[in-house]
Amino acid sequence: MTMPDDSGAHAAELRVARALAREAADLVMKLRGGDASLLAVEMKPGDEPVTIADRAASDLIVNGLIAAFPDDVVISEERADQAARLTARRCWYVDPIDGTKDFIRGREGFAVMIGLCVDGVPVVGVVHQPTSHRAFWAADGAAFTADGDGAPHPLAVSAVREPNAIRLVASKSHRSDTIDRVKELLGVTDELNIGSVGLKLCLIAAGERDLYVNPWPKCKAWDTCAPEAILVAAGGVLTDTRGAALRYDEEELGRLGGLIASNRHVHADVVTRLATLFPHT
Repeated sequence: MTMPDDSGAHAAELRVARALAREAADLVMKLRGGDASLLAVEMKPGDEPVTIADRAASDLIVNGLIAAFPDDVVISEERADQAARLTARRCWYVDPIDGTKDFIRGREGFAVMIGLCVDGVPVVGVVHQPTSHRAFWAADGAAFTADGDGAPHPLAVSAVREPNAIRLVASKSHRSDTIDRVKELLGVTDELNIGSVGLKLCLIAAGERDLYVNPWPKCKAWDTCAPEAILVAAGGVLTDTRGAALRYDEEELGRLGGLIASNRHVHADVVTRLATLFPHT
């Protein structure tokens, strides 16, 4: 089977993104050095942690993308926003370490994420887990995963359709009582907790999980661009908690309406059942 980085309209973009993600993954692991307690941790606005590894990986990826695609806009979590993204046809969104709290605590639930939007739609996505070098990627509607240097395998969402059969993936560091209400309303009993938003969505893309619900407005465009490209290519869907599509061409970077990601089969039912839990004016 032809791999998506060998052909397709965005083959070059995917090759560059995958290479940069792998290089950044090696860098952040080297900087962690096996001892997370040695990391200098600062707090950003919103009470979110940032480390020297976040900034170093951001610089590596952003500079690499600018060198390869000088006409594109590149937005990173660790750099200032650019108004040019609102009118640009092509815009990259970079999260150098998605799941920084897991990274700091020496856990495995963090990832390097690089995504490309064209005309406001995520078309290329790479999510790379540094601790295992498990990678997920997609371009031009084809999604794949590989463990380390192993052979790539196509990604496809599960066939689960009944709410009480849903395997939920939820936050590890931001787990709240709201998720317990989600489980009650859906009849869900199976829950896995992991830090990175990107890894959560990729587990759904891989058919290993079926649903992710995040009612909080803290996520940003760089949290969703890369994994949305992968999830959609694998047959899944990502919306806000009302079921509305995410936008990448608005001034607001935050996902103020929360997130629901699924294997698509359960999505409409989940949105309907949770409507009373997430009312919108």
